[in-house]
Amino acid sequence: MLKNDSNDEFLSSVLEKRKAEGLYRELNHSYQGIDFFSNDYLGLARSKHLLQKTGEVLEQYSGLINGATGSRLLSGNSKLYEDTENAIAEFHNAESALIFNSGYDANLGFFSCVPAKGDIIFYDELVHASIRDGIRLSHAESFSFLHNNVYALKHKISTVLSTRKDVKRIFISMETIYSMDGDIAPIQEFVDLCKLNNYYLVGDEAHASGVYGEKGEGMISALGLEEYFFARLYTFGKALGVHGAAICGTKVLREYMINFCRPFIYSTALPPHSIAAIKASYEMLPGLNQERENLKKISDLFGELMNEGKYVFSPIKTIIIPGNNEVRRVAEILRQKGFDVRPILSPTVAKGSERLRICVHAFNTEDEVRDLCSEIKNIHRN
Repeated sequence: MLKNDSNDEFLSSVLEKRKAEGLYRELNHSYQGIDFFSNDYLGLARSKHLLQKTGEVLEQYSGLINGATGSRLLSGNSKLYEDTENAIAEFHNAESALIFNSGYDANLGFFSCVPAKGDIIFYDELVHASIRDGIRLSHAESFSFLHNNVYALKHKISTVLSTRKDVKRIFISMETIYSMDGDIAPIQEFVDLCKLNNYYLVGDEAHASGVYGEKGEGMISALGLEEYFFARLYTFGKALGVHGAAICGTKVLREYMINFCRPFIYSTALPPHSIAAIKASYEMLPGLNQERENLKKISDLFGELMNEGKYVFSPIKTIIIPGNNEVRRVAEILRQKGFDVRPILSPTVAKGSERLRICVHAFNTEDEVRDLCSEIKNIHRN
Protein backbone atom coordinates (compact mmCIF):
# COMPACT_ATOMS: atom_id res chain seq x y z
CA MET A 1 0.00 0.00 0.00
CA LEU A 2 1.28 3.48 -0.86
CA LYS A 3 2.23 5.70 2.04
CA ASN A 4 -0.36 8.44 2.45
CA ASP A 5 1.53 11.53 3.58
CA SER A 6 -0.63 14.52 4.47
CA ASN A 7 -0.20 17.08 1.70
CA ASP A 8 3.52 17.85 1.30
CA GLU A 9 4.76 16.34 4.56
CA PHE A 10 7.21 14.11 2.70
CA LEU A 11 8.86 17.23 1.28
CA SER A 12 8.90 19.09 4.57
CA SER A 13 10.71 16.27 6.33
CA VAL A 14 13.50 16.34 3.77
CA LEU A 15 13.77 20.13 4.05
CA GLU A 16 13.95 19.95 7.85
CA LYS A 17 16.77 17.42 7.59
CA ARG A 18 18.61 19.74 5.22
CA LYS A 19 18.19 22.66 7.64
CA ALA A 20 19.53 20.54 10.51
CA GLU A 21 22.59 19.67 8.44
CA GLY A 22 23.25 23.34 7.62
CA LEU A 23 22.63 22.78 3.91
CA TYR A 24 19.40 24.73 3.45
CA ARG A 25 19.25 27.13 0.51
CA GLU A 26 16.95 30.11 0.08
CA LEU A 27 16.54 32.95 -2.39
CA ASN A 28 17.90 36.37 -1.51
CA HIS A 29 17.42 39.64 -3.35
CA SER A 30 19.30 41.81 -0.88
CA TYR A 31 22.62 42.75 -2.43
CA GLN A 32 24.49 45.14 -0.20
CA GLY A 33 28.09 46.20 -0.26
CA ILE A 34 30.86 46.10 -2.83
CA ASP A 35 30.31 43.43 -5.47
CA PHE A 36 32.84 40.64 -5.06
CA PHE A 37 30.40 37.83 -5.82
CA SER A 38 28.79 38.27 -9.25
CA ASN A 39 30.00 36.89 -12.59
CA ASP A 40 29.71 40.36 -14.16
CA TYR A 41 33.47 40.40 -14.81
CA LEU A 42 33.51 43.33 -17.28
CA GLY A 43 30.60 45.29 -15.82
CA LEU A 44 28.38 44.81 -18.88
CA ALA A 45 25.36 43.77 -16.81
CA ARG A 46 25.29 47.28 -15.33
CA SER A 47 26.23 49.06 -18.57
CA LYS A 48 23.85 51.75 -19.78
CA HIS A 49 25.70 51.70 -23.10
CA LEU A 50 24.74 48.05 -23.56
CA LEU A 51 21.11 48.89 -22.77
CA GLN A 52 21.17 51.68 -25.35
CA LYS A 53 22.90 49.52 -27.96
CA THR A 54 20.34 46.74 -27.43
CA GLY A 55 17.59 49.22 -28.32
CA GLU A 56 19.52 50.24 -31.44
CA VAL A 57 19.80 46.61 -32.54
CA LEU A 58 16.06 46.10 -32.07
CA GLU A 59 15.33 49.15 -34.23
CA GLN A 60 17.28 47.58 -37.11
CA TYR A 61 14.76 44.73 -37.41
CA SER A 62 11.13 45.21 -38.36
CA GLY A 63 8.21 43.04 -37.34
CA LEU A 64 9.59 42.03 -33.93
CA ILE A 65 7.20 41.49 -31.02
CA ASN A 66 7.75 41.06 -27.28
CA GLY A 67 7.86 37.28 -27.16
CA ALA A 68 9.11 34.44 -29.34
CA THR A 69 5.61 32.83 -29.12
CA GLY A 70 7.02 29.33 -29.58
CA SER A 71 10.10 27.22 -30.19
CA ARG A 72 12.61 28.07 -32.91
CA LEU A 73 11.13 25.29 -35.05
CA LEU A 74 7.60 26.69 -34.77
CA SER A 75 7.41 30.46 -34.52
CA GLY A 76 10.46 31.62 -32.57
CA ASN A 77 13.00 31.94 -35.36
CA SER A 78 13.88 35.28 -36.97
CA LYS A 79 16.49 37.04 -39.06
CA LEU A 80 17.74 38.64 -35.84
CA TYR A 81 18.31 35.16 -34.36
CA GLU A 82 20.19 33.94 -37.44
CA ASP A 83 22.26 37.12 -37.81
CA THR A 84 23.25 36.85 -34.16
CA GLU A 85 24.29 33.21 -34.52
CA ASN A 86 26.34 34.07 -37.61
CA ALA A 87 28.05 36.89 -35.70
CA ILE A 88 28.83 34.57 -32.77
CA ALA A 89 30.28 31.91 -35.10
CA GLU A 90 32.49 34.48 -36.84
CA PHE A 91 33.62 35.96 -33.52
CA HIS A 92 34.72 32.56 -32.20
CA ASN A 93 36.13 31.37 -35.55
CA ALA A 94 33.62 28.55 -35.96
CA GLU A 95 31.55 27.27 -38.87
CA SER A 96 28.32 27.74 -36.99
CA ALA A 97 26.67 28.57 -33.68
CA LEU A 98 23.36 27.54 -32.16
CA ILE A 99 21.84 29.65 -29.39
CA PHE A 100 20.29 28.02 -26.32
CA ASN A 101 18.21 29.60 -23.56
CA SER A 102 20.99 29.07 -21.00
CA GLY A 103 24.34 27.39 -20.53
CA TYR A 104 22.55 24.70 -18.55
CA ASP A 105 20.24 23.99 -21.49
CA ALA A 106 23.16 23.93 -23.90
CA ASN A 107 25.20 21.40 -21.93
CA LEU A 108 22.14 19.31 -21.09
CA GLY A 109 21.15 19.27 -24.75
CA PHE A 110 24.55 18.51 -26.22
CA PHE A 111 25.55 15.68 -23.92
CA SER A 112 22.11 14.07 -23.90
CA CYS A 113 21.83 13.87 -27.68
CA VAL A 114 25.26 13.86 -29.38
CA PRO A 115 27.23 11.06 -27.63
CA ALA A 116 25.33 7.89 -28.52
CA LYS A 117 25.12 4.23 -27.55
CA GLY A 118 28.52 2.66 -28.02
CA ASP A 119 30.31 5.94 -27.25
CA ILE A 120 32.16 6.75 -24.03
CA ILE A 121 32.37 10.15 -22.33
CA PHE A 122 35.33 10.92 -20.07
CA TYR A 123 34.74 14.06 -18.02
CA ASP A 124 36.78 16.09 -15.57
CA GLU A 125 35.51 15.39 -12.05
CA LEU A 126 34.85 19.11 -11.49
CA VAL A 127 32.82 19.90 -14.61
CA HIS A 128 29.61 21.85 -14.14
CA ALA A 129 26.42 20.16 -12.94
CA SER A 130 24.78 20.83 -16.31
CA ILE A 131 27.38 18.63 -18.03
CA ARG A 132 26.86 15.86 -15.48
CA ASP A 133 23.09 16.05 -15.89
CA GLY A 134 23.41 15.89 -19.68
CA ILE A 135 25.71 12.89 -19.38
CA ARG A 136 23.18 11.12 -17.14
CA LEU A 137 20.59 11.46 -19.91
CA SER A 138 22.97 10.19 -22.58
CA HIS A 139 22.97 6.63 -23.95
CA ALA A 140 26.78 6.69 -23.83
CA GLU A 141 28.84 5.27 -20.98
CA SER A 142 30.72 7.78 -18.86
CA PHE A 143 33.70 7.95 -16.51
CA SER A 144 35.21 10.82 -14.55
CA PHE A 145 38.93 11.53 -14.28
CA LEU A 146 41.05 13.47 -11.78
CA HIS A 147 40.72 17.22 -12.15
CA ASN A 148 42.98 18.76 -14.81
CA ASN A 149 45.10 15.58 -14.85
CA VAL A 150 45.70 14.44 -18.43
CA TYR A 151 47.95 11.60 -17.23
CA ALA A 152 45.08 10.26 -15.10
CA LEU A 153 42.76 10.62 -18.10
CA LYS A 154 45.11 8.58 -20.30
CA HIS A 155 45.29 5.86 -17.65
CA LYS A 156 41.49 5.81 -17.24
CA ILE A 157 40.96 5.53 -21.00
CA SER A 158 43.50 2.73 -21.27
CA THR A 159 41.87 0.83 -18.41
CA VAL A 160 38.36 1.19 -19.80
CA LEU A 161 39.35 0.27 -23.37
CA SER A 162 41.14 -2.85 -22.18
CA THR A 163 37.73 -4.34 -21.33
CA ARG A 164 35.75 -3.00 -24.31
CA LYS A 165 36.25 -3.92 -27.96
CA ASP A 166 33.31 -2.17 -29.61
CA VAL A 167 33.72 1.49 -28.64
CA LYS A 168 32.58 3.81 -31.42
CA ARG A 169 33.74 7.23 -30.26
CA ILE A 170 35.37 8.80 -27.21
CA PHE A 171 34.32 12.25 -26.03
CA ILE A 172 36.46 14.27 -23.61
CA SER A 173 34.65 16.95 -21.59
CA MET A 174 36.52 19.76 -19.84
CA GLU A 175 36.20 23.43 -18.94
CA THR A 176 38.84 25.99 -19.80
CA ILE A 177 38.40 27.78 -16.47
CA TYR A 178 36.58 26.23 -13.53
CA SER A 179 33.87 28.10 -11.69
CA MET A 180 34.61 27.03 -8.12
CA ASP A 181 38.43 27.10 -8.07
CA GLY A 182 39.13 29.58 -10.85
CA ASP A 183 41.91 27.33 -12.13
CA ILE A 184 42.74 26.84 -15.79
CA ALA A 185 42.84 23.57 -17.72
CA PRO A 186 46.01 22.35 -19.51
CA ILE A 187 44.25 22.95 -22.83
CA GLN A 188 47.19 22.12 -25.09
CA GLU A 189 47.67 18.76 -23.36
CA PHE A 190 44.04 17.84 -23.93
CA VAL A 191 44.36 18.89 -27.57
CA ASP A 192 47.51 16.81 -28.08
CA LEU A 193 45.84 13.73 -26.60
CA CYS A 194 42.72 14.09 -28.73
CA LYS A 195 44.65 14.83 -31.94
CA LEU A 196 46.76 11.72 -31.48
CA ASN A 197 43.80 9.42 -30.86
CA ASN A 198 40.95 11.03 -32.81
CA TYR A 199 38.95 11.73 -29.66
CA TYR A 200 36.15 14.29 -29.67
CA LEU A 201 37.12 17.23 -27.44
CA VAL A 202 34.37 19.39 -25.92
CA GLY A 203 35.31 22.62 -24.15
CA ASP A 204 33.14 24.78 -21.89
CA GLU A 205 34.25 28.43 -22.07
CA ALA A 206 31.58 29.82 -19.73
CA HIS A 207 34.01 31.75 -17.52
CA ALA A 208 36.52 32.53 -20.27
CA SER A 209 34.07 34.17 -22.68
CA GLY A 210 34.71 37.89 -22.95
CA VAL A 211 37.64 37.80 -20.53
CA TYR A 212 40.46 36.08 -22.43
CA GLY A 213 41.77 36.77 -25.91
CA GLU A 214 42.48 39.93 -27.86
CA LYS A 215 38.75 40.60 -28.37
CA GLY A 216 37.38 38.51 -25.51
CA GLU A 217 36.91 35.47 -27.74
CA GLY A 218 37.94 33.02 -25.01
CA MET A 219 40.95 30.85 -24.25
CA ILE A 220 40.56 28.35 -27.06
CA SER A 221 40.53 31.00 -29.77
CA ALA A 222 43.27 32.97 -28.02
CA LEU A 223 45.47 29.86 -28.31
CA GLY A 224 44.44 29.25 -31.92
CA LEU A 225 43.12 25.77 -31.08
CA GLU A 226 39.54 26.05 -32.34
CA GLU A 227 39.88 23.39 -35.04
CA TYR A 228 40.75 20.71 -32.47
CA PHE A 229 37.49 21.06 -30.53
CA PHE A 230 34.44 19.19 -31.71
CA ALA A 231 32.20 21.57 -29.77
CA ARG A 232 32.68 24.71 -27.70
CA LEU A 233 30.18 26.24 -25.28
CA TYR A 234 29.99 30.01 -24.74
CA THR A 235 27.59 31.49 -22.19
CA PHE A 236 26.32 35.06 -22.07
CA GLY A 237 25.29 35.46 -18.44
CA LYS A 238 28.76 36.12 -17.08
CA ALA A 239 31.25 38.51 -18.72
CA LEU A 240 28.80 39.34 -21.52
CA GLY A 241 26.28 40.63 -18.99
CA VAL A 242 23.13 39.25 -20.64
CA HIS A 243 21.54 35.77 -20.87
CA GLY A 244 21.70 32.58 -22.93
CA ALA A 245 24.45 30.48 -24.47
CA ALA A 246 25.67 29.08 -27.77
CA ILE A 247 27.36 25.90 -28.91
CA CYS A 248 29.90 26.48 -31.67
CA GLY A 249 31.02 23.76 -34.05
CA THR A 250 30.48 22.55 -37.59
CA LYS A 251 27.35 23.19 -39.64
CA VAL A 252 26.58 19.48 -39.46
CA LEU A 253 26.68 19.59 -35.63
CA ARG A 254 24.26 22.52 -35.68
CA GLU A 255 21.87 20.69 -38.01
CA TYR A 256 22.07 17.56 -35.86
CA MET A 257 21.17 19.43 -32.68
CA ILE A 258 18.28 21.22 -34.38
CA ASN A 259 16.90 17.78 -35.26
CA PHE A 260 17.66 15.77 -32.12
CA CYS A 261 18.38 18.09 -29.16
CA ARG A 262 15.28 18.01 -26.95
CA PRO A 263 16.03 21.13 -24.81
CA PHE A 264 16.34 23.07 -28.09
CA ILE A 265 13.36 21.51 -29.87
CA TYR A 266 10.89 21.75 -26.99
CA SER A 267 11.80 25.12 -25.44
CA THR A 268 10.18 28.41 -26.28
CA ALA A 269 12.84 30.51 -27.98
CA LEU A 270 14.38 33.54 -26.29
CA PRO A 271 12.45 36.77 -26.92
CA PRO A 272 13.78 39.29 -29.47
CA HIS A 273 15.05 41.73 -26.83
CA SER A 274 17.24 38.97 -25.33
CA ILE A 275 18.72 38.15 -28.74
CA ALA A 276 19.29 41.84 -29.41
CA ALA A 277 21.12 42.14 -26.08
CA ILE A 278 23.37 39.19 -27.01
CA LYS A 279 24.15 40.73 -30.40
CA ALA A 280 24.83 44.12 -28.83
CA SER A 281 27.14 42.59 -26.23
CA TYR A 282 29.17 40.80 -28.89
CA GLU A 283 29.47 44.03 -30.85
CA MET A 284 30.86 45.74 -27.76
CA LEU A 285 33.38 43.03 -26.75
CA PRO A 286 36.24 44.00 -29.12
CA GLY A 287 36.21 47.55 -27.72
CA LEU A 288 36.52 46.49 -24.08
CA ASN A 289 40.31 46.19 -23.98
CA GLN A 290 40.56 48.68 -21.13
CA GLU A 291 38.06 46.70 -19.08
CA ARG A 292 40.00 43.49 -19.68
CA GLU A 293 43.22 45.24 -18.68
CA ASN A 294 41.59 46.59 -15.53
CA LEU A 295 40.30 43.12 -14.68
CA LYS A 296 43.74 41.60 -15.05
CA LYS A 297 45.31 44.36 -12.96
CA ILE A 298 42.78 43.86 -10.17
CA SER A 299 43.22 40.08 -10.35
CA ASP A 300 47.01 40.44 -10.18
CA LEU A 301 46.72 42.70 -7.15
CA PHE A 302 44.50 40.24 -5.31
CA GLY A 303 46.93 37.42 -6.05
CA GLU A 304 49.85 39.49 -4.79
CA LEU A 305 48.10 40.57 -1.58
CA MET A 306 46.86 37.07 -0.76
CA ASN A 307 50.18 35.40 -1.63
CA GLU A 308 48.65 33.05 -4.18
CA GLY A 309 52.07 31.74 -5.17
CA LYS A 310 52.51 30.80 -8.83
CA TYR A 311 50.01 33.16 -10.34
CA VAL A 312 47.64 32.50 -13.24
CA PHE A 313 45.22 35.21 -14.31
CA SER A 314 41.66 34.35 -13.26
CA PRO A 315 38.71 36.51 -12.17
CA ILE A 316 37.65 33.78 -9.72
CA LYS A 317 39.43 33.61 -6.36
CA THR A 318 39.03 30.99 -3.68
CA ILE A 319 39.58 31.15 0.07
CA ILE A 320 39.10 27.68 1.59
CA ILE A 321 37.31 27.80 4.96
CA PRO A 322 36.20 24.27 5.93
CA GLY A 323 32.72 23.84 7.37
CA ASN A 324 29.43 25.30 6.18
CA ASN A 325 28.79 27.19 9.42
CA GLU A 326 32.30 28.63 9.56
CA VAL A 327 32.40 29.85 5.98
CA ARG A 328 28.94 31.39 6.45
CA ARG A 329 30.23 33.17 9.57
CA VAL A 330 33.21 34.65 7.72
CA ALA A 331 31.06 35.75 4.78
CA GLU A 332 28.67 37.50 7.19
CA ILE A 333 31.55 39.36 8.86
CA LEU A 334 32.75 40.57 5.46
CA ARG A 335 29.22 41.69 4.54
CA GLN A 336 29.03 43.69 7.75
CA LYS A 337 32.27 45.35 6.69
CA GLY A 338 30.71 46.33 3.36
CA PHE A 339 31.91 43.52 1.08
CA ASP A 340 29.36 41.33 -0.67
CA VAL A 341 31.12 37.95 -0.73
CA ARG A 342 29.24 34.67 -0.95
CA PRO A 343 30.05 31.36 0.76
CA ILE A 344 30.04 28.17 -1.31
CA LEU A 345 28.81 25.28 0.80
CA SER A 346 28.95 21.52 0.58
CA PRO A 347 27.52 19.60 -1.24
CA THR A 348 28.08 22.14 -4.05
CA VAL A 349 31.77 21.60 -3.27
CA ALA A 350 33.25 18.61 -1.48
CA LYS A 351 32.85 18.50 2.28
CA GLY A 352 35.91 20.09 3.87
CA SER A 353 36.56 22.36 0.87
CA GLU A 354 33.86 24.93 1.61
CA ARG A 355 35.07 28.33 0.53
CA LEU A 356 34.57 31.97 -0.13
CA ARG A 357 34.21 32.35 -3.90
CA ILE A 358 35.46 35.85 -4.62
CA CYS A 359 34.97 37.33 -8.08
CA VAL A 360 36.94 40.40 -9.09
CA HIS A 361 35.71 42.78 -11.77
CA ALA A 362 36.92 45.47 -14.10
CA PHE A 363 34.95 48.00 -12.04
CA ASN A 364 36.50 47.09 -8.68
CA THR A 365 39.11 49.57 -7.47
CA GLU A 366 42.55 48.84 -6.07
CA ASP A 367 41.50 50.32 -2.71
CA GLU A 368 38.48 48.00 -2.57
CA VAL A 369 40.70 44.97 -3.21
CA ARG A 370 43.26 46.09 -0.63
CA ASP A 371 40.55 46.62 1.98
CA LEU A 372 38.93 43.24 1.26
CA CYS A 373 42.23 41.38 1.51
CA SER A 374 43.06 43.19 4.73
CA GLU A 375 39.73 42.18 6.29
CA ILE A 376 40.17 38.54 5.23
CA LYS A 377 43.62 38.46 6.82
CA ASN A 378 42.27 40.05 10.01
CA ILE A 379 39.57 37.38 10.29
CA HIS A 380 42.14 34.63 9.82
CA ARG A 381 44.37 36.14 12.51
CA ASN A 382 41.49 36.29 14.96
